[in-house]
Formats: sequence, structure tokens, C-alpha cells
Amino acid sequence: MKKTDWPIRWDLLLRYRLIETIALWEGRLTTNHICHSFGIGRQQASKDINTYLRELAPGNLVYDRHLKGYVPAARYRPVVTRGHVSEYQDLIARQQGLDNTFETLNIGLPDSTVVLGPSRVIAPETMRAVVAATRYGRQLRASYSSLSRPEAVEGILEPHTLVCTGNSWHLRAWCDSNREFRDFALSRFHSAPAALRQKSKHTIQQDDDWNRKVVMTISPDHRLTEAQQKIIELDYGMDNGRLEVATRAALAPYVLSQLGITLDNQHPDPLIQQLELTNPDQLGFGSKRERALKAVAGLR
Repeated sequence: MKKTDWPIRWDLLLRYRLIETIALWEGRLTTNHICHSFGIGRQQASKDINTYLRELAPGNLVYDRHLKGYVPAARYRPVVTRGHVSEYQDLIARQQGLDNTFETLNIGLPDSTVVLGPSRVIAPETMRAVVAATRYGRQLRASYSSLSRPEAVEGILEPHTLVCTGNSWHLRAWCDSNREFRDFALSRFHSAPAALRQKSKHTIQQDDDWNRKVVMTISPDHRLTEAQQKIIELDYGMDNGRLEVATRAALAPYVLSQLGITLDNQHPDPLIQQLELTNPDQLGFGSKRERALKAVAGLR
């Protein structure tokens, strides 16, 4: 189904996605799943299932009288999801976040827990100013410090994208002082940044590293035994010992960091390193290689 064919109402799309995710990965969908998740009545939940089957995916689910619920049909095909296990895992993870806020919430998913480390502290006034400047394409006056320059320096930024790199958020923006696009950790802004009235002169279309796509080839660390490398291959679903990861050039260092891969050296213990980048020269960092390394280090 094309995106333009999807339901206009966002709440309906979320309910249809839940229908597919629960049916596929738990093997049984009931109206209770929808009722408990969205706080709606059984009649509305039943209507949602019937509308999904009638208008979006005829024949995708069949009612099993023995199980008293809907199960995926033999020719089931996802329509509003991709059918990836990560979608079910995300649903479980979100449940933990909701349970921590609403103690009485129970949407009927299996017991699970997500290991969460401490998040970086972002001042509310920083977030509001950054969001306003990014959304409306305005310049941002901000005071910023980094590990390479601990003293706070005020300057004009022209942001175009907010980026999450795991436990940290940063801003991709043109830096007027350095005359280039850089990354700025939101936790390292000082005082209150100000979204200005002036429109940004440097936009996302001019950010070459953001618009340039690269494909990184990842393989098991060659120092591991053949049996150990096979395990790593299975972990990541590699094909012939290779995994190709496509990303933006500006984000490549962060993807590598999440995989435990560094561009400048290897960890002495291959059991900790586990993975390695086999095509570093094809990423096109060139003279920006050191800068990319510093960007990741500076946001840690």
C-alpha cells in the first residue's frame, strides 16, 4: 500500500499498526489488545479490526474460534508495518516507558525490561529554542562548550536537523564562526539559546556530508576464531561474513560508535571489539577523518 493510501487520521494508523504487530508476533489478536492500548470500547475495537480487514488488508487475518482471537492467515502480508521483529520490540520498550509514568496501565504485553542508562540533561529552554529554530528555519544565537574547548563561546548557528545517537541528542547546524556544518550536543548549550527572526542562509540542501550517502561494510573481527566469527555473522544476519550499512556520511561515525568500531584504532581484545569496518577508505572522509573522530568524541 502506498503512503498516500494510508488512513489520514493518525490515531487509526496507530491502531492498525498495533493490529498487525500483535497478530504477527504473538499469533493471536483480541479486541482487548486495542481496548487496553488506546482506552476505547470493545465495539470500537471490533470496528477497527473489521475496517482493517475490509479496507486495508482483506484476508490477512482469520478468526480462530478455539483461540477466541484473530490469527495471521497463511498468506499474511504486512500492510502498515514492515513485518520486522524490531517493531514488536519497540512496542515492548514503549510499554515500559508508559508503565513508569502510569502505574495502573496494562496493555497485556509479556513481561519485559529495557536497560536504560542515565540520559544527558537538556535544559527545557534549550530544547524549546532549538526546536523553534529548526522547525522554522531560523538562526539560533547560542553559547556552547565542548571537551576540546571547555570555555563557553557564543555564536550564530543555523540548524536543520535534530539527531538522536542513542543516549544523546545533538543538533546538526551551520556554524557561522567555523564556516561549516557541525554537530552540537544539546546538553552543552549554556544559558538560554535564542531563536532569532532571521532566516537561515545555509540549509540542509547545502550540507554536503548530510546529503552524501555512504555504505559501510561491516565484518566480524578477523582476530576471532572461525567459530566465533560465525556467531557474530548470525547476530547481525550477515551474508558471507559481510553486512552493508547505508547511512549519511555525517552520521557514519555515530553508527560505527554504536557498533563499537573506531576509525583510528582497534580494541586490544577482539571479544570486546567483535566487529570491524572493512572499507574505511571508501567512506570519503578524506581530510575530514580527524574531524569526524573528534565530533563523536566531543558528543560523548
